[in-house]
Amino acid sequence: MRFVAMVMLLFLASSQAEKKQNVLFISVDDLSNALACYGDLVAKPPHIDKLAGQGVLFERAYNQIPLCNPSRASVMTGMRPDQIKVYDLDRHFRDEMPNAVTLSQAFMKEGYLSARVGKIYHYNVPASIGTDGHDDAPSWQLKVNPKGRDKAEEHLIYNAEPHRKISAALSWLAADGKDEEQTDGMITTEAIKIMEKNKDKPFFLAVGFFRPHTPFVAPTKYFDMYLLDDMRLPYAPKGDRDDIPTAAFAHNCPIPHYNLDELTLRKSLQAYYACVSFIDAQVGRLTAALDRLGIAENTIVVFWSDHGYHLGEHNGVWQKRTLFEQGARAPLIIKAPNLKSGGQVNRRIVEFIDIYPTIVDLAGYKVAGNLPGRSMKKIMQNPQAEWDDFAITQILRPADSRLSTSVMGRSIRTARWRYNDWAEGAQGAELYDHYTDPKEFNNLAINPDENIKKIIKKLKAKMSSKASGKIPTTPFNQPRL
Repeated sequence: MRFVAMVMLLFLASSQAEKKQNVLFISVDDLSNALACYGDLVAKPPHIDKLAGQGVLFERAYNQIPLCNPSRASVMTGMRPDQIKVYDLDRHFRDEMPNAVTLSQAFMKEGYLSARVGKIYHYNVPASIGTDGHDDAPSWQLKVNPKGRDKAEEHLIYNAEPHRKISAALSWLAADGKDEEQTDGMITTEAIKIMEKNKDKPFFLAVGFFRPHTPFVAPTKYFDMYLLDDMRLPYAPKGDRDDIPTAAFAHNCPIPHYNLDELTLRKSLQAYYACVSFIDAQVGRLTAALDRLGIAENTIVVFWSDHGYHLGEHNGVWQKRTLFEQGARAPLIIKAPNLKSGGQVNRRIVEFIDIYPTIVDLAGYKVAGNLPGRSMKKIMQNPQAEWDDFAITQILRPADSRLSTSVMGRSIRTARWRYNDWAEGAQGAELYDHYTDPKEFNNLAINPDENIKKIIKKLKAKMSSKASGKIPTTPFNQPRL
């Protein structure tokens, strides 16, 4: 009997080892590093913090382009914006790369169910909620597009800037009703149904939340978690913008704080944090479902936001489209149960194009084709492993009242430095020393000495090998929020 029991245990262990790893791919829209696990002292996201404690938190993860459509297309294809030629909100990556194999398609080819609930590729928010948005049909076998009461109650949303659409303005609503009535709550419910139905089959399930994208809409109880008196605008020294090129500031935010009063800005912060906690609750529902269904130990969980987000830094920058640290850096947490690396805070510099090869590698497969990203598995196993610490981010500026022509901005982030240039330097440059200036207040590219010139030359050469400073020849539209 003892021999039979041992054989059975060995058989079960072998079956577990051979069982395909599911992937729960959680995307959050416009989420900055405003999370307690990233050091934010205001945010209250216990479920995301718990996930970070079970997985690997990448403290310095950088998106390729701080704008929804191009960033998401880059993550899902594993390619840089210059490869797929997507820089704005309207162009589709298949215009340039019709045969690209997306991340979800890679798993589909291995026999996985590939399913999407909510926003993974670009949607105009809130206009396209409930539709396919700017989706990619070949990426999914199953897709669900919930639409909640937040759509029906758009007329209740307060807009601090009535001359802008609520999608582009600081706008919010402390909503009545339950989580499950909001679009993001419905997304969670539908995702759990898919897990329940497919718990015995391998799945790649992409769950895309719309908040905290503007308008900031969440049930009232999440607003109540944050007192207005606790909201504080970020510090910046007087004259912070004086040494920053004009092109560094997005066309939608040329005026500090949109000329809004401090109380309105603090209400915006309260609304943003309320949405963070609302989404956190949905993440908690998803991870609890994994536990309840008994598949948590067989599911890779990836939590990411499409890019960073400004909440008033640099004397009044809000939202996205910048190459500052707050725009280029974004949350990335990966829980891979088979690595047993839970609770690790990884300080290596990684890029969002690394997500694709990493998830494929963690699941035990090889990436087809020649992608520019690198699997992070080795630095998840050993944070001291050899790794070239750099990240490239870029953004395309349309011509406007401030810029006579379109301008490409590029940025390279290393362990110590961030170097940005605009039109390859013709429209200005920036260099920040993160050892002494982590908030990027002192632009060393202004009147550089010989040592700084050498640093800039080295950084610029490395950046130019990865990202072009040229304006694309393919047509593009002026970006919209």
